[in-house]
Amino acid sequence: MSLRIALLTSEIVPWSKTGGLADVTGALAKHLAIAGHDVRVFTPLYADIDLAAHGIAPPRDGVARATVPGSSASAYLIDDPAWFARPGIYTEDADEHRRFIALTRAAFAMCRNLGFSPQILHCNDWHTAFGPLLLAAEHASDPLFAGTRSVLTIHNIGYQGVFAARDVADVGLADRGRLHQDDLRAGIVNPLRHGILYAHAITTVSPTYAREICTPEYGMGLDPDLRARGGAVSGILNGVDYDEWDPRRDRHLPIHYDARTLAAKAELKRTFLARAGLPFRLGVPLFGIVSRLVAQKGFELLFDTLPPLLARNRAQLAVLGSGDARYVQFFEKLARDFPQAVSFRGGYDEPHAHWIEGASDFFLMPSRYEPCGLNQMYSLRYGTVPIVRRTGGLADSVEHFDRATGRGTGIVFNDFDAPAMSWALTRALTLYADSGAWKKIVANAMAQDFSWTRQAAEYVALYERLLA
Repeated sequence: MSLRIALLTSEIVPWSKTGGLADVTGALAKHLAIAGHDVRVFTPLYADIDLAAHGIAPPRDGVARATVPGSSASAYLIDDPAWFARPGIYTEDADEHRRFIALTRAAFAMCRNLGFSPQILHCNDWHTAFGPLLLAAEHASDPLFAGTRSVLTIHNIGYQGVFAARDVADVGLADRGRLHQDDLRAGIVNPLRHGILYAHAITTVSPTYAREICTPEYGMGLDPDLRARGGAVSGILNGVDYDEWDPRRDRHLPIHYDARTLAAKAELKRTFLARAGLPFRLGVPLFGIVSRLVAQKGFELLFDTLPPLLARNRAQLAVLGSGDARYVQFFEKLARDFPQAVSFRGGYDEPHAHWIEGASDFFLMPSRYEPCGLNQMYSLRYGTVPIVRRTGGLADSVEHFDRATGRGTGIVFNDFDAPAMSWALTRALTLYADSGAWKKIVANAMAQDFSWTRQAAEYVALYERLLA
């Protein structure tokens, strides 16, 4: 049956993006609509969104109306300059929580103005996590929302949106008894905790991460609440939008290839190295990184393990990212110390990200924890062998290669320490030097299918169970 779905998100491609949340919500909305569902997206109209460039008419009555590209999904970009006309998507401002409470309340108001009665209210991360509480506290008796069931997807439990209890009035609830009283006594309000408490279903972005966040090691203080919800918590692995990420037709790349034309991938590597000012070295693999440079991503494991390989001319490296100073400075220093081996570009550049995925031989993701991760799945399709730690979605999407059986799609290590990282890098060099094993792992990788057609169907099945 066709479902009516309200999707609330703080960012969504192609209009706003800082990370995987934007990719996931954009692809999910698109594929739900393609499957025949009535999807309405509610998201901010940030100051740096160029409406004309996206073919969107100027806002009317506080809303810019658009369609998610490639689908019939309607999008409503909330135009509230007091909250969203600021530099960047997120801020360190004291009223950050108010910005996204405003978004969540605007979504309910828009549904009412449109006469749209959602069967599913799908909220994402802390920014819209008050949605399930507002549904229960303020809208349960409203005929428009009487049958609505709420879903909260946690894309990264490390970000919870906590603010001071002195600002509790900003939530706007007449009945504060519904708020978490222990948090209030501790002087805080935690939006993500309230989403976990009130959503009819809680999902996260991989099955392994769903299990991990129910433990003290990974739950970031919310594991007791998640364990208390029991079977309401599940994991659905993110999908890949192969319209955007496929080496056979990547609009950002001048050379296209598939598993049968890997000579073209080699030519792409040569072209990329020339663009980056690096020499092509026969038999030397190129390692790629496209990432936020933050503690979660585990790049300190490279501090002592990667420089020796570069010093011995056994590897080259291309990095795109921004984040914490210690990681940025590390990669900047590598680029200075090894100018013939390392390219580092700060910030985020979508075309350059595609170049790194297509041109690299290996992709490095040594994450401390990883809710899902998308780049390892992009890498598989591009024949760029992922090197990952066995955690979260990395464990669910990459199988360690066994040379004896010829099975596997990447290099997977277990322990979060330098010896394990060194083992993985050595394993990569050995594998790259073995032409037979290398051809096999690349073929295995490129045969994987993480399409959103399959993953969106899992969300639909969840929605239908809630409505049953």
